Amino acid sequence: MAFAEKFLWSLPPVEAGGRRIKRYHVTADPAGIAPEVEKAAYAILPDLLPEPDGTPPVTFVVLHRGGDDGAYLNAYSWVWDNVLHFAGAAAGQPVLGCPDRDPAHFVRTDPGRSWIGCVWELPPIRHERDAWVRHMLAPDRPDLDAYLSDSMPDGMTGDVA
Repeated sequence: MAFAEKFLWSLPPVEAGGRRIKRYHVTADPAGIAPEVEKAAYAILPDLLPEPDGTPPVTFVVLHRGGDDGAYLNAYSWVWDNVLHFAGAAAGQPVLGCPDRDPAHFVRTDPGRSWIGCVWELPPIRHERDAWVRHMLAPDRPDLDAYLSDSMPDGMTGDVA
């Protein structure tokens, strides 16, 4: 099967675990991610967040519905002022320790596995890195609200070849 980009949506930020969360959804389905998968993913999200360390408590997540039974929640949290902390959860993917193929039954993935995202999940990382520098590190005064409002536009995960 040939590679194809997937749909990407930027959703309004929410709060969880004392952090403000920027959200991206990725799927091949133009209808988006099923509500029960989204609800289950965000229910496990607080378990993926690091303890506060003085850095503004902000995280961005990528919720990705795979082409099979899998669903993946990647949480990238800003720590140490300029470092990303990663934690992930998966559903419906036995190779990642999921107990069944239910795309709404999320479990935390093994922290010893050093995967941070697949090709469809990586574009938000680049955008968020640049937005963090632009709004939080480069200005004389960090602007958290500007950072929270600076998200990738809805569209595709990358250039469509």
